[in-house]
Amino acid sequence: MPQAGESGLGRPIRKPWTWSTPNSRSTATGLERRASAGCDTGPMPIDPQTEVGAVRLAVADLDRARRFYESVIGLAAIESSEREARLGADGVALVELVADPDGAPRPRGTTGLFHLAVLLPDRAELARSLRRLADSRWPLAGASDHLVSEALYLGDPEANGIELYRDRPRDEWRRTDGGLEMATLPLDLESLAADADPTDGTPAGVADATRIGHVHIHVADLGAAEEFYAGALGFEVTVRDYPGALFLSAGGYHHHIGLNTWAGEGAPPPPPGSLGLRRFEIVVPDEAELERIRERLSDAGIEPEAGGGGVLAADPSGNRVLVRSAASG
Repeated sequence: MPQAGESGLGRPIRKPWTWSTPNSRSTATGLERRASAGCDTGPMPIDPQTEVGAVRLAVADLDRARRFYESVIGLAAIESSEREARLGADGVALVELVADPDGAPRPRGTTGLFHLAVLLPDRAELARSLRRLADSRWPLAGASDHLVSEALYLGDPEANGIELYRDRPRDEWRRTDGGLEMATLPLDLESLAADADPTDGTPAGVADATRIGHVHIHVADLGAAEEFYAGALGFEVTVRDYPGALFLSAGGYHHHIGLNTWAGEGAPPPPPGSLGLRRFEIVVPDEAELERIRERLSDAGIEPEAGGGGVLAADPSGNRVLVRSAASG
């Protein structure tokens, strides 16, 4: 999500917008547009239990990045070597770091990661994350109340964007005409900080239930990206009226995938070997759904690679996605 007060294009967002639920009349995925034109409607939506998995980043300084994700974000080391580190919660990898000391930073105006979003289980855990940031003296880039969630924004040592957030309970999400009401409003940091126990000291790490809630990426063209994420993979569009952005989900969530053209319409992919996003995971519940994804991609003319225990493909903007089953993790 964008930070409080900005659309990502530098224009303030002063009022809520409505996110369409998958059964809302205002939802119009690429599949539905093809159906209205008399074309084949393609596959059914992706399994509602689908989630986002680990985000893999290439970094110039592995030791510095590893220390940041451990001490500032609060992730636990799962595996570590001279070339790679996997960090997460309760043994589940959320961030994978790959050393590339000769890699060049991703140029401005290219596609790639906008932010990875770490979903914390409740407001108390978000307050502990704020406390951890303050004790580490790590600067915030923003803090927002999105009505369905509350979020903190920052960057890692190599300028990869990060969102730390908690969802409000679904029965507190406001609905208007079948859609979810969202906004980008300033978050009351004093109120949030008050939810952290002052006797705890610096929190040691994130809660076991912490997961990657969503990813938000720069793309060259929203229409082409929609055809990949909605048309081929089967995610459902939840909002399309946010300036320069599109949001998609599985199972009625507010969003698992955020897409934007804020790096510029027609932005090229970064040069091969650039630092930053190497891939992110989409985790489906079983091998049967993984095989359906493979078939959907093939039907869309996309021949995925085998690797990583699943199906690896690139979206039209060059962002690489590994789809795997939960059993392979």
